[in-house]
Amino acid sequence: MSHSTTNTRTALVAVLIALASALFFTLTYVLNRATATEGGHWAWTASLRYLITLPLMIPLMRGRLRPLWAAMCAHPIAWLGYSALGFVLFYMLMAYAADSGPAWLVAGSFQFTVIAGMLCAPFLYRDARRKVPLAAWGVGLLILAGVMLMQFSHADGGLDRAAWVALACVLGSAILYPLGNRLLLLHLERTGEQLDATQRVFGMTLASQPWWLLVAMYAFSQAGTPSASQVWMAAGVALSAGVIATILFFKATGLVRDNPTALAAAEAMQAAELIFASILGVFFLHEAWPQGGALVGSTMIVVGILLFAWVAARSHLNDPREVQAMRTEQSP
Repeated sequence: MSHSTTNTRTALVAVLIALASALFFTLTYVLNRATATEGGHWAWTASLRYLITLPLMIPLMRGRLRPLWAAMCAHPIAWLGYSALGFVLFYMLMAYAADSGPAWLVAGSFQFTVIAGMLCAPFLYRDARRKVPLAAWGVGLLILAGVMLMQFSHADGGLDRAAWVALACVLGSAILYPLGNRLLLLHLERTGEQLDATQRVFGMTLASQPWWLLVAMYAFSQAGTPSASQVWMAAGVALSAGVIATILFFKATGLVRDNPTALAAAEAMQAAELIFASILGVFFLHEAWPQGGALVGSTMIVVGILLFAWVAARSHLNDPREVQAMRTEQSP
């Protein structure tokens, strides 16, 4: 078997694994929406997911805890702060927005996170990474335009105050997620601490626990104890997105880590989340399909993500540090 054939097959396997990870990531939007329609409080939805994720990730940390714990003990404020941004505030906003509309609406709007990390670069870096290709700005505008078209179409042409708040929450979460991750990577770069992706995810999950306990206390004061259904759905999100999807995604990117084009193709499979959210929402939550302007907006977002993968493969993926950053910026 030729080397090129082997590379092609590896790339195809990576794309299929990334597609599977997108499906499991999508359950975040669907199960959060199901919880919201049942009247579950958003603060319980948010806090339960990460309180449950922590013990589920412990088996993945065999042999990895000691260096992580040393890094966290050396700089606890950094870990607490960046986890508050990239995990706590991000997911609180997303959980709050779940009540605003069908799963595909939140899933589609959150796809702005694909480009948000790169657009934050000028404000975070002081080296060559701060330069954002002009094409990336264009793709960002395309995705944002698709999000706005989806939102306005869903609201029949006019967003009321509640809809604007929900949109701000989704876009805010889409920015906070990569922002928290990139700030942590910059911190590790400055300290010289070497942690892999699983260690970083587990570390931020662990560091976020005090914040989540506070959020859970707020949820209890507002809504009492969560229903069994809400606990199970939060556990479903924790297992599917927090463990299965994350493992699959890092497996996919690891297979093609030395092939920028294949790596970008695998990451572009995130666009499938919008399609999966539409299908699952229709069949399991009895939501309507996106139509008219919403369908056009959804298409613009998918096209934008695919274009971004092409731009990334041509421009930014030649910097190993940028590759590392982009691998942390996938859906929750």
